[in-house]
Amino acid sequence: MGQSLSVRKLEAWYGSNQTLKGINMEIIPNQVTAIIGPSGCGKSTFVRCINRMHETLPGTKVKGEIILDGESVYDQDPVALRKSVGMVFQKANPFPSMSIYENVVAGLRLNGMKSKQKLQATAEKSLRMAALWDEVKDRLNYSGMSLSGGQQQRLCIARALAVEPSVLLMDEPASALDPIATTHIEELIRQLKENYTILIVTHNMQQAARIADSTAFFLNGELVEHGPTSDIFTNPHDKRTEDYITGRFG
Repeated sequence: MGQSLSVRKLEAWYGSNQTLKGINMEIIPNQVTAIIGPSGCGKSTFVRCINRMHETLPGTKVKGEIILDGESVYDQDPVALRKSVGMVFQKANPFPSMSIYENVVAGLRLNGMKSKQKLQATAEKSLRMAALWDEVKDRLNYSGMSLSGGQQQRLCIARALAVEPSVLLMDEPASALDPIATTHIEELIRQLKENYTILIVTHNMQQAARIADSTAFFLNGELVEHGPTSDIFTNPHDKRTEDYITGRFG
């Protein structure tokens, strides 16, 4: 099942540039939370802080607390944390030298799983959950790069699911895809929230309205407003949210 996340007074920097300013946010388990806002507002930095990827870049700094299911992420080993908090990036990134099958089980092998039976069972389960099994079951030994863009993105989702996370972070997962592939990804996200807590960064406000239970609007590194998606889109409390959603700026 998905786990809860509490973000308290989160601040982040790239060098001297502060990209997040005092973010306080409660993320409800087994829901889809969309992060919207103009380019450069801190959306991607926010999700990268949750699985401690932000701090891997030189010159970065983080302050504040992120509590995952009652425990600070900063008290956890980052590698172990990334098993609990999976990440899917904007551009599908299958490992080019690996087959479809080896892409899915890469994280399991890294974590020491050696049983061929368990690896095969988990690969099938993950590919089924990513709605990809029926399309690739007869060519698991083909290169992951042989798949279409939409299939590659679902392969990356299967790879993230294989290590059994409780939280799934998605940074613009459909922005490079055609409308049909985007629909597949959106349907998949709706199904996955039964078992995962999902945060999705998106520039596409229609996408947020379609798939998100709650939506958070970021602007200039600040969290302007966070609430049920229907409220954010039809009855925002802050004029800046209204201006962004109606296209007056951003």
